[in-house]
Amino acid sequence: MKIRKLNINELETLRNLSIQTFKETFEEVNTEEDMQKYLLENLSIEKLKTELENVNSEFYFAENNGEILGYFKLNFKDAQTEKLEENHFEIERIYVLKAFLGQKIGQILFDKAIEIGREKNLEYVWLGVWEENHRAIRFYEKNDFEIFGKHDFVLGKDVQTDLLMKLKLKKNSELNYD
Repeated sequence: MKIRKLNINELETLRNLSIQTFKETFEEVNTEEDMQKYLLENLSIEKLKTELENVNSEFYFAENNGEILGYFKLNFKDAQTEKLEENHFEIERIYVLKAFLGQKIGQILFDKAIEIGREKNLEYVWLGVWEENHRAIRFYEKNDFEIFGKHDFVLGKDVQTDLLMKLKLKKNSELNYD
């Protein structure tokens, strides 16, 4: 499997993957009306193009033999959805296609995101996760994230609560490779 940074020519692929993974993850627990409103407003070509062109945001695909398995989005500096310190960065999205869940792809994507943060000498990584997404919360807790707050996440007309979680990054010199 390889993880690579996206370019603007892959906008349509990103949009399709974003919609598919978001629907696979949340469609069963939200109304169709709220889902459609969210997808239209947040995963449109125009919105994703703006995000891809932001120098403080980065998107990455996970691929195997030319097939895209999932993706993640990182935000730095003023692109973060919460205004935190300069030494923080955000994992805004990390999604794996349903067909590939349980194959450790999410962990590989997560590890790559952490590696990127370390390469940029950042001290903390943080994210928001829906308080009802117990699978994701367990995943982040397993990776030593701690809850530090909450914020609203609006899905259509439904105001949901995201738990804010963060992790202090170890410097490369502190890592134990045994």
